[in-house]
Amino acid sequence: GENTASQKLSKDLNGKIKKSQPKAFDTLTLKKSQFSERRKLQEKALNLPLFPTTTIGSFPQDGELRKIRLSFRRKKVSLNDYENFIRQKIFRLVDFQEAIDLDVLVHGEFERSDMVEFFAQKLKGFLTTDEGWIISYGTRVYRPPIVYDKIERKRPLTLKETFYASKLTPQLVKGIFTGPITILAWGYNLRPEPIFDIAFELSSVLNDEAKDLVKNGVKIVQIDEPAVKELAPLKKRKRDFYFSWAIRAFNRAADLPPEIQVHTHMCYSDFGEITKWILKMNFDVITIEAAREKARIIDAFKKAKFNRGIGPGVWDIHSKYPAQVKTIKTILDKSVKAFGAKNIWVNPDCGLKTRDLPEVEISLKRMVKVAQEYRKKFAQTKTKGLSKRKG
Repeated sequence: GENTASQKLSKDLNGKIKKSQPKAFDTLTLKKSQFSERRKLQEKALNLPLFPTTTIGSFPQDGELRKIRLSFRRKKVSLNDYENFIRQKIFRLVDFQEAIDLDVLVHGEFERSDMVEFFAQKLKGFLTTDEGWIISYGTRVYRPPIVYDKIERKRPLTLKETFYASKLTPQLVKGIFTGPITILAWGYNLRPEPIFDIAFELSSVLNDEAKDLVKNGVKIVQIDEPAVKELAPLKKRKRDFYFSWAIRAFNRAADLPPEIQVHTHMCYSDFGEITKWILKMNFDVITIEAAREKARIIDAFKKAKFNRGIGPGVWDIHSKYPAQVKTIKTILDKSVKAFGAKNIWVNPDCGLKTRDLPEVEISLKRMVKVAQEYRKKFAQTKTKGLSKRKG
């Protein structure tokens, strides 16, 4: 009697729980055949070598830059003087990246105080603070923005600096901005609407930014989503619904012509358990952390039969040491074995904002040298691949 009643109660509760679960969203994920077609178009448009080298986006922000930015915030430095200073930093960085022979360049993100705050300050619907600091990790702190109203973009967010960098070089320059989930995860929300409605609203705004970059000649757009897992509910039964709308938000932001190569960046989280969801994201290349945990994440992607571009970070930028040649080669060897040489990018595992330029130079030069060595070693791979496609 008691067991029967208990089973009936459990069944009724489970039924109510299932009925209360909202229906998952269509993630708007591209088909495998569409990714294959994109690859062909992008190979033609970009003409990149095997093992293309790049960085995640940010470069060291020294004391002089922070002092100028603070003076600008306090209205002690004019907008014109501040922007001229940023342009000088970009000019020198482009020259530096060309000198060390990187394949895909960045503008350095010198104008960005933080990868979330910077965008919140430029978007309508966000509030930002002067002293609302919270701990990010260790001794690092940041000021989370607050969503309080409808999100709108009154003017381009990243175009000015990206366009300036692209005019300085014949090399490819990535357009880079933070994705909708990370912006919401690293801020506070005061709006009454469901969080997924706000995410879709923000993703549409960011897609406008991406399209403006493309209109101005940018061929690679990187959407950073390191926090895609952070908003996931603790209860497993609620996670499918969360990831369905989180991936949909990313894919709306990444809705670009097929010849435009979409990158995403994720770092410092155990993404192995959500690879099935990561594979639903419409990116062509993903850069991930690999050096710190000895490239274990590669096993998860291999198990998921990953067959797109992947840049397993070969330098742990939070280490106190420069990149080690042995580590770079170990990660590349494992990656080639898992995904094939034609899919591998070579890059650090995260942005370089907190490092010093001398150690950055040492590490990137080592990274480029190894990439060029592997390029020669696997040169026949690309030739064979091309001949098969033509045949």
